[in-house]
Amino acid sequence: MNWARVAGNILTGAVLALFVGWLVGYPYIVLIAALLGLVGFWLYQLHRVQSWLHRPEMPPPDVYGLFGDLLSRIHALLRRASATQAELRASVTYLQECFAAMRDGVVMVDEQGVIKWLNRAAEPLLGLRYPGDVGQLLTNLVRTPQFATYFAEGDYSAPLRYSPEEAQDRLLRVEITRFGRSERLIFVRDVSESAQLERVRRDFVANVSHELRTPLTVITGYLGAFQDPANGVPAHLGKAVTQMGQQAERMEELLKNLLSLSRIESEERSSQPAPVDVPALLEDLRIELQAAHPGTPFEFRVETDCGVFGNAVDLHSAFLNLAENAVKYSSPGSPVILRWFIEGETARLAVSDQGIGIEASHIPRLTERFYRVDDSRSTVTGGTGLGLAIVKHVAVAHGGRLAIASEPGKGSTFTLIFPAGEHHGH
Repeated sequence: MNWARVAGNILTGAVLALFVGWLVGYPYIVLIAALLGLVGFWLYQLHRVQSWLHRPEMPPPDVYGLFGDLLSRIHALLRRASATQAELRASVTYLQECFAAMRDGVVMVDEQGVIKWLNRAAEPLLGLRYPGDVGQLLTNLVRTPQFATYFAEGDYSAPLRYSPEEAQDRLLRVEITRFGRSERLIFVRDVSESAQLERVRRDFVANVSHELRTPLTVITGYLGAFQDPANGVPAHLGKAVTQMGQQAERMEELLKNLLSLSRIESEERSSQPAPVDVPALLEDLRIELQAAHPGTPFEFRVETDCGVFGNAVDLHSAFLNLAENAVKYSSPGSPVILRWFIEGETARLAVSDQGIGIEASHIPRLTERFYRVDDSRSTVTGGTGLGLAIVKHVAVAHGGRLAIASEPGKGSTFTLIFPAGEHHGH
């Protein structure tokens, strides 16, 4: 029933009341009595609706007119809301059952950091109890400084790895995701075993690389002696000895890169991070590159005196690797541009060439160890397949990343992106 119909009924009733009142000689008294009766009827209907709203689980009362239509609409909305609430409750229960079955620890906290729920796996990992710790501040219960700082800062773009104070032999990995109204979902995993395996792998590579250097040095020395014409090596063996010497040099370069990569990856760094004067480092690099590649036109564009907080030796290795790559995969005489500049809150070194470029499908895998876009090309250029892996790990060790842009036939740009550090000179 719509408002126009209700208004029409009221108007019709008023006219009839006036007519009856006119017949009996009291038109206004009859009209007032009729209106009062209508108001009383509406109040009675409204009372029944209000009583039902206090107990919506009961069947709705039979009311008439506009109130009946209003009540039926409210009843339909309540049923839909009840169904939706039941679905949400079922979904939450299902999610909690899924999280409860996980081997990783899961903790749900509200926007203030108060624990709302946690699974059994989180209890031994974080030292919590369920349901006893529900309603407690998480940071009051997990007191490790690294965790408290990570949780409070709110930057969860990268996971946290830390050892609890009460169990230094364990390594935990924490990831936090926001949902809803700034609530947070915390995932905790014990990565002690995988970290130990990674250390064993690094130690193995470093030890093997170190042990191979001595016999390789002996082999290289004898090959050098064989290449000396004074030693009278038969002519038909000359080409074989030369190729052996070239491959020995490649092996020596490979071992050097493996040792460098192992050192960069190692958590126990030999030197402490310090401010690095990047413009000065680039000037040294310019002299080194021009001496090694006199036929390549290098262009150095130093647009800022900003430095980087880190390790100068590692940064030099990364910069040199990018520049050497640009030279290797460019045609003779093709220019190589190194640009050091500020963009936003980052300091960037972009190394650009006009070489052969790289297909887009290869770019995501370029920083993998020993990954080759073209094996035959790598053999010709003498690459070890470790240069970009070293560059990537140097970037990560300095809180940065490596970005790659390339187009086949037009060249490539490799950009090292660092948090902006100190300024020098100006």
